Amino acid sequence: MSLTFAELPLRKETIDALHLHGFVAPFAIQEMVLPIALSDGDVIGQAKTGTGKTLAFGIPLIERVIAPKDPEWEAFAHKGLPQALVVVPTRELCVQVAKDIDQLAKVRGIRVLAVYGGRAFEPQIEQLAVGVEIVVGTPGRLLDLYRQGKLKLSKVARLVLDEADEMLDLGFLPDVEKIFTSTPIREQTMLFSATMPGDIIALARRFMSQPVHIRTQENNDESAVVSRVQQHVLRAHALDKIEMLARILQADGRGPTMVFCRTKRTCQKTADDLLERGFKAAAIHGDLGQSAREKALSDFKAGKSDVLVATDVAARGIDIEGITHVINYQCPEDDKTYVHRIGRTARAGAHGIGVTFVDWDDMPRWSLINQSLKLGLDEPLETYSSSDHLFTSLNIPVGSTGRMVKAREVQPIKKAAPSKSQPHHSPKLAAPSRVKTERTRTRTKKFKTTAS
Repeated sequence: MSLTFAELPLRKETIDALHLHGFVAPFAIQEMVLPIALSDGDVIGQAKTGTGKTLAFGIPLIERVIAPKDPEWEAFAHKGLPQALVVVPTRELCVQVAKDIDQLAKVRGIRVLAVYGGRAFEPQIEQLAVGVEIVVGTPGRLLDLYRQGKLKLSKVARLVLDEADEMLDLGFLPDVEKIFTSTPIREQTMLFSATMPGDIIALARRFMSQPVHIRTQENNDESAVVSRVQQHVLRAHALDKIEMLARILQADGRGPTMVFCRTKRTCQKTADDLLERGFKAAAIHGDLGQSAREKALSDFKAGKSDVLVATDVAARGIDIEGITHVINYQCPEDDKTYVHRIGRTARAGAHGIGVTFVDWDDMPRWSLINQSLKLGLDEPLETYSSSDHLFTSLNIPVGSTGRMVKAREVQPIKKAAPSKSQPHHSPKLAAPSRVKTERTRTRTKKFKTTAS
């Protein structure tokens, strides 16, 4: 029989909050991390997004924080200063992690603040001035507030680095090192990463004290991560992709769907094309303002849209339950990106469908992905929007077209009538300038005088 949260040495308030939100027994990563983290040990957790690691580090933070409703609060010398800090790579993940921790923390009056760019400084500064116990933030905004003297890190006792490998991919390593050196009284450090490149190992050796390395079993083989995803790899023509995508979106049983693009321009154009065809689509990419990105994500979570078109950077850390299909509209750059993308489906033991469009130019890239992950899909099947196997393999109803609504009629271009204020005239030779005429007359007079 598996361990339950009630059997762990947790406060009653924490156990009650967990039960209130439907958490009874820990996931694998939580079951392995919690005993070490609750005893204040440093932890390196190797686990992918969606395996439950937010609670693996969130619960120990909540347990160790001294909260306004605790008996120890009156004698606490650092009221209102951050006691715990969680550093994440993207704004979307920042909002999500802060929300998950806040759900369990507010019963004890613990104040959790999400700090990220794309939003005004003033509300975040005001909340810091009032007082917070746990701060979740992206590196850039955290350091901006720290340098302004608005964010005090001197009393942070517990530091978590989440999605560490993604942080390095985005070039945040110098910022992360600065954050580490700005927390001098740190008692516990937890680092979570899907992969362990050399820079992460070096970071752990430099800033952690005898960390315990925990690796969930499903990470032993990357292909195991995608084993529950029914994968289809199709060789597609660039001009036919949008038509193929639109027909796949009409498949039987298709629920919330994520569509991945490599470029921001393709991402926005694909979303616009789907909207024009009658699908409830939204885009999320780096060129959008933060409010637009948050609205697209909240609409997708609330069911107002059921297709989210995203770039890889914008979608990092997004964890949404119930996604049935992931479609790689543009072939991923590498095997790591491929696993990250299709890992958005088949969450929590469920099954999902992954479709990858491979253009002729993408064949060398796909070959490397296939070899690395040992997928056995080395020869993508040449496919068009009218191909019979597209309909049968993806359960698309026969007769489905690429449109949910009728296309708008193209209005003929009318020739503009001549303006009344500027009547049309036949072209004439330009009259010689007055200056030129006068010079000609002067030269003629001089010639006549000399001749006579």
